[in-house]
Parts: sequence; structure tokens; C-alpha cells
Amino acid sequence: MTLRHTSFPSLALTAETVTCRRGGRLVFEGLSFSLGNGEAIALTGRNGAGKSSLIAMICGRLLPAEGSLRIDGAGDVPLPELIHLVGHRDGLKTALSAGENLAFAQGLLGEAAASPEEALTAVGLAHVAALPVGYLSAGQRRRVALARLLVSRRPLWLLDEPASALDASAQQMLIGLMQAHLVQGGAIIAATHGPLGLDGARELRIGL
Repeated sequence: MTLRHTSFPSLALTAETVTCRRGGRLVFEGLSFSLGNGEAIALTGRNGAGKSSLIAMICGRLLPAEGSLRIDGAGDVPLPELIHLVGHRDGLKTALSAGENLAFAQGLLGEAAASPEEALTAVGLAHVAALPVGYLSAGQRRRVALARLLVSRRPLWLLDEPASALDASAQQMLIGLMQAHLVQGGAIIAATHGPLGLDGARELRIGL
């Protein structure tokens, strides 16, 4: 199915000489980049390089030790309210069905877009809508987590190893979702150990 949305307004995320310290340890320093509408960045680096820490900083869950992160063009809307996060862990409630998980996410995040049923159809899981997530395979749970991106409309997707547990066909589905988001003027930052699969995505390698 095709999900149709209007384009996002012009936004720009800028990081200026950002430094990360965790537990007194320097993780990375002096990191600068910019990201605008229709652009994607693939975060790469060894395990422990700070990819997930940078995503946590953009979300506002972790403060930079030095430097700054800002968003231009959003007016009074704070950066965390512009973000969709799919973390390394799926963050699903296993006792709830796939559809109930998406309905909960839509109610929490606001800016309703696709219905839970439409989102599950888009990731190839319409047939599991009523099943508790605890009964699903790791790959299916990952697809439910990715379907959260579709039920609420937010311009900046932060993805931590988004292809984890996905087979080849599901990875192609993910690439299609990301491409559609970029065409609509969204932006993506994805931490990944492998190729992101998006034409024109910039690589940002971090870590000491």
C-alpha cells in the first residue's frame, strides 16, 4: 500500500563541536554536522564509539559535555517533539497486541498519520494485528517497532540498528519506508554496522 502525507516544513538540525563523556570517559569529541530536509546520515563506528550516545543526545536524554545541538525552523516546538526514535531494543509491550502497541504509540506521540492497521499492512504484518507481541518472532517485533514510524507524523527519524533481526525482504521494506520519508522532506539519522541502503546517504564515522 502507499501512505500519502504532505511534505514537512523546512527544518535544519545542527551539531557544533559536540563532545560526549560517559562515566568520566571521553567517548568522542568535536563532532559537527548538519542535517536538512530530505537528507540521511549513516552513523558508523566500532562498538562503544558513541553512536547510541549521540542519538540519546539528539533525543535530549543525554547532555553533551561540550558543544551544542539545535534545530532551526521548528518555531517553539522542542527538538524531542520532532523525533521518532526506534532504539536498539524494540520498546514494545509484550502483553499488548501489535495493533494495541501502535494505538498506544499514536496516542502518546500525537500527530496521527496512518492507522495502526494501515501501518501494519505497510510492514507486511496485517495478519498479526490482534496477536500479543510476546508471541511474535524477533523479526516481526522489529517490524512492529518500525511501524510506529508511520502512525504519528514526525520529521526526524532516529534509528539505532534499524535492520536488526530483519530478513532480506524486510530490509528492502525498511529501505522503501526510509526513501518515502525522505521524499516527503523528512530526515534520518541511523546508527548502523552495515550499509544503510539509501542513495545519497552521508556516512558520519564517530569514535576515538
